[in-house]
Amino acid sequence: MGRIIRSQRKGSGGIFKSHFTNKKGKIKFRVYDKSEKCGYIKGIVKKIIHDPGRGCPVAKIQFSNPYNNKKSTYNYLAVEGMFTGQNIFCGKKAQLNLGNVLPLKSLPEGCICCNLEQKPGDGGKLGKTSGNYITVINHISMFKTRIRLPSGIKKIISSDSRASIGLVAGGNRIDKPMLKAGNSFYKYKAKRNCWPIVRGVAMNPVDHPHGGGNHQHIGHPSTVKKDAPPGKKSWFNWG
Repeated sequence: MGRIIRSQRKGSGGIFKSHFTNKKGKIKFRVYDKSEKCGYIKGIVKKIIHDPGRGCPVAKIQFSNPYNNKKSTYNYLAVEGMFTGQNIFCGKKAQLNLGNVLPLKSLPEGCICCNLEQKPGDGGKLGKTSGNYITVINHISMFKTRIRLPSGIKKIISSDSRASIGLVAGGNRIDKPMLKAGNSFYKYKAKRNCWPIVRGVAMNPVDHPHGGGNHQHIGHPSTVKKDAPPGKKSWFNWG
């Protein structure tokens, strides 16, 4: 048997871990407290910044603490049309305006939203990439809502999960071609070690099960079950 192939090496992390040195922090909603569950709280967009390795811009929103005189700043996803100085209202009784954060039970059917919580209070997990959005299909009951994800999959989640109104900014990012390898180099330098990708058939037999031969060919059927572990997909008869 030859070396451990790339897909197997990625499992333990190592040099394939995310590059987070210059990140601007986590993108998540403020704590789901009583002010949001029963009413609303106002925040101000202080500035919109770029987060290295992230396709969409990030909005820094400042809230006044309802329990003391301190102010706290959170990183939210910038929605299309958001601007500096805009007032953002978060809570059950907030108006249905661009950038506001409301629970699903307060959104009408057909509403477009983004940065949706998978479970109430987790800060936002779904629909976070640039240009994407989530559509509210219908309310099944007081506690469950059916949504459509950007992939087209329909999902039923809690009606208490919060979401931002609108679609994520930066939607035309992929319309501009990369044009040269140097642009891809700096793009993935900010993300993680996942570029360039060398094909297995272009390697030597010691490096990959697909390597070697007088012509670049796999040498056996490449069909394999989708839940196969790393290494099994290319090593057809191994293990």
